[in-house]
Amino acid sequence: MKKNFKVLFLAVFVSVASCSFTTKEFDDPDKDKLLLDLITYVLQKGHYDPKDINDEFSAGVYEDFIKGLDPLKRYFLASDIAEFSKYKTEIDDQIKNKDLSFFDLVYSRFNERMENVKKIYPEVLSEPFDFTQQETINVDYDNLAYATSKKELKERWKQQLKFSTLAGYYDLVENQNNREKGIASTEEMKDTEEDEMDLPESLEKPKTTNEEPFTVKSKTELEKNARETTKSSLDEYFDFTKDLERKDYFAIYLNTIVEEFDPHTNYFAPQDKDRFDLRMSGKLEGIGARLQKKNDYITVIEIISGGPAWRSEKIEVGDAILKVKQDEEKDAVSIVGMRIDDAVKLIKGPKGTKVTLTIKNVDGTISDKVITRDVVELEETYAKSSLIDKGDRKFGLINLPQFYFDMENYKERNAATDVKKEIIRLKEEGMEGLVLDLRDNGGGSLRTAVDIAGLFIKKGPVVQVASNGNKEVLEDNDSEIIWDGPLVILVNELSASASEILAAAMQDYKRAIILGSKQTYGKGTVQNVIDLNQWLRKNDLGDLGALKITSQKFYRVNGGSTQLEGVKSDVVMPDRYSYIDVGERDYDNPLPYDKIDAAKYDIWDGYIGYDETIEKSKARLLQNEQLKLIDEDARWIKARRDEKEVNLNFDTYTAEIEERKEETKRFDAIDKYDNKLNFESLPYETALMKKDTTLSEKRKRWHKNLSKDMYVEEAVNVLEDLKLNNIKAGKVADIKK
Repeated sequence: MKKNFKVLFLAVFVSVASCSFTTKEFDDPDKDKLLLDLITYVLQKGHYDPKDINDEFSAGVYEDFIKGLDPLKRYFLASDIAEFSKYKTEIDDQIKNKDLSFFDLVYSRFNERMENVKKIYPEVLSEPFDFTQQETINVDYDNLAYATSKKELKERWKQQLKFSTLAGYYDLVENQNNREKGIASTEEMKDTEEDEMDLPESLEKPKTTNEEPFTVKSKTELEKNARETTKSSLDEYFDFTKDLERKDYFAIYLNTIVEEFDPHTNYFAPQDKDRFDLRMSGKLEGIGARLQKKNDYITVIEIISGGPAWRSEKIEVGDAILKVKQDEEKDAVSIVGMRIDDAVKLIKGPKGTKVTLTIKNVDGTISDKVITRDVVELEETYAKSSLIDKGDRKFGLINLPQFYFDMENYKERNAATDVKKEIIRLKEEGMEGLVLDLRDNGGGSLRTAVDIAGLFIKKGPVVQVASNGNKEVLEDNDSEIIWDGPLVILVNELSASASEILAAAMQDYKRAIILGSKQTYGKGTVQNVIDLNQWLRKNDLGDLGALKITSQKFYRVNGGSTQLEGVKSDVVMPDRYSYIDVGERDYDNPLPYDKIDAAKYDIWDGYIGYDETIEKSKARLLQNEQLKLIDEDARWIKARRDEKEVNLNFDTYTAEIEERKEETKRFDAIDKYDNKLNFESLPYETALMKKDTTLSEKRKRWHKNLSKDMYVEEAVNVLEDLKLNNIKAGKVADIKK
């Protein structure tokens, strides 16, 4: 078993691989050409599923590099694209010959067009916008044609700037109207409520007001202020870009090439490698969210458990961050179009400072969210449990945010040993069934996933690992079963990697009923990080950075991959992500789903009526009005996200926002739901809470959220319906004795 687990972790970041594929020498004195040669060679030799670098590959790099530089089509002209297009099927040959002609042309033209734009936006923003005109803007940039002339490009910028200014103007008008009525902003009221809820009385801050005297401004003044804010944001953006060097854009080009292999294969320039090492050390600070640039928008792709965003419950996966305002600054800075590294610099900051983020929410609404920066609280990433009282019956719930472990010493602390402890404690309190909550769990250590599976089965294979034509089966070899009673596992679209391995194994064994989203995230690959400097015998070119490369793929014991398809729930319950893509399938160039031979394993025979319980749950949910409302909300969100026309007439724009606010009111009942279950901490934790008021407040908030959770309610219903095979249970008891 030790051999099996040397470097196998299901997290995105895995290990630093030491590779020696060949004695080939890389000695080109041109650093860019050497990097291109080295990276493509390592990819061909080390990637799990290397692609042919051919004309099709070339076309992919061509499209993605141009789109990566200009996703909103506000820099390049149609004539530029026509000039670039001659390279569409030649990039593969250029890569093989270390020819940088395509990159050099696009890079130089992009800088030229940026210089032109720097003259356009100040001129446009020097004149007032007329928001009484009937005008719309199409934000379907993928299907937008490139401007055919500089005059047309200027008109496009004028419309885009009007759109940006309109949003700021609306906020200023609404805020002034509220101030005239003596109403605080919705976000201010939310902040006050949450601060009071999360802080014990002894720690509450005195309420002070440092606001300037309120003066009513004319619509003309407000419009001017909105334009000035838009200009200030663009000034900041172009201040960032002027510091970028050729090497920064070449790193983008290299990433465009490597990401044609799959979305998790990335090139780390030296400074990016340093940041990667910092993340690996666990020193996470800021708002506690992983961000990704999608079509010029900085989008939240993961909320880090225990971080400020996670604790605030104000931000969710799929949200796009439009603007950033520091606590001491008057104006927000737009980060639309900004490099992700530069955007992160604005969002991050010292612990205890506040940052205001203008968010385009998953449902399409736009709002300001105030987040207090902090470090990730490791305690909140650990397993925690609650006893559920339903009438005279007791059930247990264990929430596992990630599959954690100590990199220096696995036995020091890990998710498997913690889950085992919580199960034993819950059993001592008389639980009759267990809910294991893996929702939003993005993965972690594969070893802990295998060990946790072993808590519920006697022994047998848990996951199959394939790499370079070889297959290895990772098994639980411990015959001890810690919990042999009814088991339900909760998942959603954000349950990934190790979560999917554990859920898949329990589903294949028919040991647990999987309840949640239609399918989980769908990431069935593992990556290694390769230091590129190790390939050079002598290096006068400085640090070359590193390559994160997909090297393995994981398969269920039944032979199916979790890649793309994830784990399909036995009982499907809709949520707000039901009709939008948030998983592996949302990326470009994901590796495909496939199958291998099944491992040899025995179906769990501890239940009677397993399939009947699933059908009974499905029938029950068909009659559930709350679930119908959640499904309706998910469809509404999908419809809003599909809207591509935005009205630039202020009255119409305002009316549409008000209409949306009214429409969303019917979904308020989702957050007010009461599942009539009682949740309580275990005795050991109750004792700790007497001394730790912060822990007490956290558990109160968690239990409050659980009491609104209909997924937990249905999980308990399923546990009640699952009948144990008493003959099997008796055998297990004999084994334990």
